[in-house]
Formats: sequence, structure tokens, C-alpha cells
Amino acid sequence: MDNEIYDPLRRKNVRRTPEEEVRQSVIAWLNRELGTPMTLMVSEYGFVFNGRQYRADIVVFDRSLNPLLLVECKAPSVAIDRSVIEQAMRYNRVLSVKYILVTNGNTSYLCSRDAASGEFRFTAEVPKYEEMLQQ
Repeated sequence: MDNEIYDPLRRKNVRRTPEEEVRQSVIAWLNRELGTPMTLMVSEYGFVFNGRQYRADIVVFDRSLNPLLLVECKAPSVAIDRSVIEQAMRYNRVLSVKYILVTNGNTSYLCSRDAASGEFRFTAEVPKYEEMLQQ
């Protein structure tokens, strides 16, 4: 069992990889620290873009089940660079979230969509779930 880790969102053990460890720590952090309900998070969220199947690492939904936050997780050895940010932005063309978080467990970047312009801007901290709903 040491090569597996429990995913509470998928309700099963999954293969333990460095990326999966980051994903599971983010899920726990979103729930414990930000008050995000487990029932409004999905890991490995599948969707189609330009005829191809993709999977977002974590998607948080609002209470009307609209995507609110997209989280892209990488292994700690993977640098969070322009290509990772662009991957998340591509996913967002389908998901249309207010917030995008990319992390490798060591380095994290959060972007929030400006309501007036629709443009994303880097922000310093991730708001609590209730605050995300209000903004």
C-alpha cells in the first residue's frame, strides 16, 4: 500500500507519484484552510477541448456547480514556467473559472479574473472559499 495514496474526491487509492502527492496536499489544504467543501471539488476532471480529451488536476465548483477554481499540479521537480501557465489557460477556455492556481508544492501562482476586463492577473493569496464566491 506504500505505493498508493488515498484520494478522497475519487474515493479510492491511486498510484503514489510526486504529482499525486502534491494534488492530495492541495485537496487537503483547500478543504482545511480555505473551507472548500469536499463535495464541490473534483480531481482528474475530464473535458474536451478542440476535439481532444483533457483532465484538469482539481476543479472547485461554486454552489450552482459552475467551475470556480482550476488547480494544475506538477511534481516538485517540475518548474512552474510559462508552459504550465499556458496549459492552465488553455484548460480555462473550456472551464471559464474565476481563479487559476498552478503549483508544484514548492512554488505556487494564483491568477484571478478581473470582473470588468475579463483579464487574469497574478494575485498574492488564495481567498477562502466563501470569499471566492463573493468576488
